[in-house]
Amino acid sequence: MAKVPRDEEREQRISDEIIVDCYNEGEAAMGWYYYLQDKMAFPFRATCVTAKKKSRLKVGEQVEILAMADEGDCEHEMWVEVKGNGEVFIVLLEQLQPLDDVDAETIEAIEDWQYWLKQGYQLS
Repeated sequence: MAKVPRDEEREQRISDEIIVDCYNEGEAAMGWYYYLQDKMAFPFRATCVTAKKKSRLKVGEQVEILAMADEGDCEHEMWVEVKGNGEVFIVLLEQLQPLDDVDAETIEAIEDWQYWLKQGYQLS
């Protein structure tokens, strides 16, 4: 992902609300997991904006995001459970962009995660 300009307000929120008191990658992963789970209003529709080798989604496909994937799936990356083409499966949150009917808190949470990744941070 291409690095984006530093956003001090977003950096402060991430530091104060998400990775505060995290001493290792596992704790940071759970900080992100619970932040995203608490902030996103499920279910909501999203479209795939980035193709990934380990994902079944193609750019432009629309899915319904149902929930965060299990904690164990999110130790190194944030995955969400989605419904698409009559099936339920998990995909990387970074691949998705919410559609118009999503509340501001959900959008902010997703943008926080995507910003963090674009800054070059990672969980492992």
